[in-house]
Parts: sequence; C-alpha cells; structure tokens
Amino acid sequence: MTNEWAPVALVLVSHSRELAEGAARVAGQMAPRVLVVPAGGDDDGGLGTSYGRVEAALREATADGRSAVVLTDLGSAVLTSESVLEMADDELATRVRVADAPFVEGAVAAAVTAHGRADLAAVLASAQAAAASFAPASDASPVAPPAGPPTSPGGDARGDVVLRNPLGLHARPAALIVRMLAPFDASVQVNGVNAASVLDLMKLGAVQGDLLTVTAQGPQASEAVARLVSDVEAGFGEV
Repeated sequence: MTNEWAPVALVLVSHSRELAEGAARVAGQMAPRVLVVPAGGDDDGGLGTSYGRVEAALREATADGRSAVVLTDLGSAVLTSESVLEMADDELATRVRVADAPFVEGAVAAAVTAHGRADLAAVLASAQAAAASFAPASDASPVAPPAGPPTSPGGDARGDVVLRNPLGLHARPAALIVRMLAPFDASVQVNGVNAASVLDLMKLGAVQGDLLTVTAQGPQASEAVARLVSDVEAGFGEV
C-alpha cells in the first residue's frame, strides 16, 4: 500500500492519544489513499505532547518523498511540532507545513483534498479553510443560477437531482463527491456551495428527498455535472 499513498500525508498532533488516533481513523475513512499518522499523548501515555512521537510521525509521513500537513489540537502541540521542524534538516522541513485549522474538521477536509493528489499548498489551504465552518451562517440563502441547457465545452452546465440517501448528505457521500470531482477541470457547486469542500456540502443539511441543484463552470463542466447527478441518483451505494 505504501507506494499507493497520495503525495501529501497528514500528521495529527494531539494531547490525547485517543483523540489523535480517533481523528486519524475518521480522516482515513474519508480518504483511504492518504497516509494519516497520529501523534498523541506524552511519552508515558498520559495527556501531553511528545517531541519524540511527533518526530517519528513526521519521519513516517514524509518517507518516500511525501510532503505533510500537520494539524494540532492545542497551543503546546503547535510549539512541539514547530520545535521538531526547527531541528529537522532543511530538505524535510521544506516538505512540511503546520496548519492553523480546527483539528477534526481540518483533518477531514485536508484528507479529502489530498486524496485527489493535490499538492502541499492546496491541502494546507483546504485544512485552513475548514475554520470557516464555524462562521455564522448567512441569513441569505444561496441563489442558484437560472436554469438552462449546457452550453459549449467551456461554458456553464446545470442539473437537478433528488437526494436518495436515507441519511442525507452526510460525511461519507460528501467525501465521495469531493473525491469524484477532483479529476474534472471544472468548478462545481451544489445548491450554491463549493462542491470541492466536504464541510460545505455537509453544512447544507440536505436530507433524503431534497432537490439538489448542481452547477459547474469550466472546460469539463458538462461532464462533471452529469457524473455528479448520476452518482446522486445511484445513492452512493447506500440505497
């Protein structure tokens, strides 16, 4: 499996071993091709952070030339991670970034982005954008573009589809949407939100029976909309 990992891995640094390992399992389930390495707890297994654990996790994450994004839960975890990077050789340090991001939400968002073989900058940006999930919701509902048939290959496309999943647009189908759309040269929205963000999709709160409006722009807009509509109609294997 090692040779099949995505080029960017994640390191999750927490004061709790259980929290780090649990978050790693959640992120790994959303993005099975991404190496997610937990580094939780102190050297005695208690609450705290360990320089040695973080160093070992970074070495594992960046083996075979991979880059890595580090996510942390509390301030001293940031300090420990930065201390490890300060002592690391320059070649390794240039392949690692410490994200200013919520721990669990950032890990999930970054993992799904990394699964699409995005580069280090894109994975870092995805993790840090997860902070927006805590922003107050706008009173204004997103307004979808007017209906119309797909235009030329470089133009806009639109499709409507009813959500069939019994549990609605929860984490698993949201992650599948993001991963599926990654190869398309198109910017895609679902009910006005960015379909490249698993957290934005989940925040829609879409439930079974809701109508989803899919819009897209770019050279492969029509193909992306058609594929997403087809996947929603198929229920992502849950119906």
